[in-house]
Amino acid sequence: MIMGVISEREDAWLAKATEAAVAGARKVALADTPTMNTPVGRLNARQWGMIITSVIFAWTETKVEQAIAEGMSSEKTIRLTGLDPDPCDVAVIRSILPALADGSAIDWSQPLASWSPDMMTNFLLSACRLIRAAETARDNGPGHILKRAEFDEKTGDPIPF
Repeated sequence: MIMGVISEREDAWLAKATEAAVAGARKVALADTPTMNTPVGRLNARQWGMIITSVIFAWTETKVEQAIAEGMSSEKTIRLTGLDPDPCDVAVIRSILPALADGSAIDWSQPLASWSPDMMTNFLLSACRLIRAAETARDNGPGHILKRAEFDEKTGDPIPF
């Protein structure tokens, strides 16, 4: 029962964050700039960057608002996406692939079905060690994904365009 309430609340916050992200994109796309009325297929990289940045900023702002309202860590709240697979887990796995390929002494030309049980076990153990190290770096690394917004003095807007 409690899990259902938590899930409904989280769904509501995710919906609010999505609405804010869409509003952020519209703010840039409909502003009196060259982006206004430009067909999507004709947007250049800078214009896409402005739209995407506004989406990320608006979504992040709402998730931090959620963290404050619920007394949670901003970092953890931002990482609660409700997506499966979780983007943070995907990033962990992708980050280990080069080390896994280089350090596993596997003949990659062989099909997986031809691997011996020992070869598969060693490969998976190597993957587990690398995954744990990457998760530790992700969860306890020196940096933080959140930074204090720098407001544009003219507009009072944290989005710098």
